[in-house]
Amino acid sequence: LHIMKKLLASLAIIASLGTPALADPEIEKWKTHHAMGCMMLGECKEGVEEITKWEDLGPQYESFGDELSQLIAAAHKAGIKIFLAEDKYFVFMTRGLYSVAENTFFLNKRYIDNPMMMTKVIRHEGWHAVQDCMAGTLDNTYTAVVFQDGVVPDWIVRGAEKTYPMSAAPYEAEAMYAAFDDKLTIQGLEACAGDKPMWKVFTPTPLTKKWLVEQGFYK
Repeated sequence: LHIMKKLLASLAIIASLGTPALADPEIEKWKTHHAMGCMMLGECKEGVEEITKWEDLGPQYESFGDELSQLIAAAHKAGIKIFLAEDKYFVFMTRGLYSVAENTFFLNKRYIDNPMMMTKVIRHEGWHAVQDCMAGTLDNTYTAVVFQDGVVPDWIVRGAEKTYPMSAAPYEAEAMYAAFDDKLTIQGLEACAGDKPMWKVFTPTPLTKKWLVEQGFYK
């Protein structure tokens, strides 16, 4: 009992002094998948800032302000967070990425001075969140294509097939298509955040419907 009292007294002193902030994990080499994974898991926080309004991106985004306000609001309502992070966390030429495990997407600060490009990146990564939602729920690590065959133009499909592995190309083609539309990602995220399931707003493809039925989502 005496030892326990001493322990409790010591803990009280430590609490009164405050606890030191935990340092970020040691990264041996930046711009690697290790660095990117550390950021995506939320373990590396230095130089990573949450975006809660378009103004956080800078005044140069004012012409996209209305669109980004709607997109950010819909994402947050759905439980999806958006972060701006330093270039050191991203592998070469990566402008943004979405974490299906954490329901979070990250934007590369290196490109912040190009509002048109970065707004397209935000639409693109936001659409990956929509695909995540279409797979039944955000609380899993699956994604599903949203559009019926023929919706995404052939030139975008061909571009995606040349750029990405075939397994990823259908998902990336949709996100590339969404990047050119100033309303599509907003509509998708609002559907994700809405009261009705995604597949009640966007008619699922046969394969997506089959998946949803098998998982017990589509009834």
